[in-house]
Amino acid sequence: MHIQSDDYDSPWKEILEEYFQDFLDFFFPEIACEIDWDKGHTFLDKELQQVVRDAELGRRLADELVQVWRKGGEETWVLVHVEVQGQEEVAFAKRMYVYNYRIFDRYDRPVASLAVLADQKSGWKPQSLDLSG
Repeated sequence: MHIQSDDYDSPWKEILEEYFQDFLDFFFPEIACEIDWDKGHTFLDKELQQVVRDAELGRRLADELVQVWRKGGEETWVLVHVEVQGQEEVAFAKRMYVYNYRIFDRYDRPVASLAVLADQKSGWKPQSLDLSG
């Protein structure tokens, strides 16, 4: 069971919006070094809300969809999930997958899905989603 808390999620959302480049530099340096920061970045709140509504998985206040440009000139969208919770969420990998393919399907844009698990459960690190049944 996942209990969403605005007390935790809202500060993370503010951090992501205010310090997006620094956030990627710290948590995902291999991604950050591929982005052309001189071209800026744009938060795509309306686009993410539409996808989340369509997916019927509930709004995550700390999820962000951001348009960036790679150094080679390609437009890329980055979907950042920040999970702040004290226990596992069984559907987390599925939710990441659903958001990714819904964004790609609706907007025909490549999406890099990144996750930061900011909980106390060091043994919980979802790596993949098994759809084989």
